[in-house]
Amino acid sequence: MTLTVKLLLIAALMLGIIIPFGTFLLGEKSKKRYKRAIGANVFFFFGAFVIAGIMLFTGVPVQAADAAAATADSAKGFGYLAAALSTGLSCVGGGIAVASAASAALGAISEDSSALGKSLIFVGLAEGVCLYGLIISFMILGRL
Repeated sequence: MTLTVKLLLIAALMLGIIIPFGTFLLGEKSKKRYKRAIGANVFFFFGAFVIAGIMLFTGVPVQAADAAAATADSAKGFGYLAAALSTGLSCVGGGIAVASAASAALGAISEDSSALGKSLIFVGLAEGVCLYGLIISFMILGRL
């Protein structure tokens, strides 16, 4: 990777952090800070994916042996990406489920204390989603 490409990637990452934060702070005056900050974050998130895709699939033509080695490295990188996505997305889904189940459980327990056991089961089932994603992640990493 050349120096200019590295500097471009570093600049894109720094702007991806600084601009959404600045958008949030500037939006404090107009009370649209959340929509603007989320919009800026989404733009830079998918922009980083586009830049990474361009850097991944473009390059100098190489010999067949070098191409095979690069393909193996690429497959290993996609494996790590799959492991990260399985853990991350399952934890986000589990967090959303626990937020809903736990608040409903607290409301049910405050009215009737005998509902504690049933409500803990539902909260535990929601947390199980995170563990399933972590197990899948370990299975993916075991195959690499």
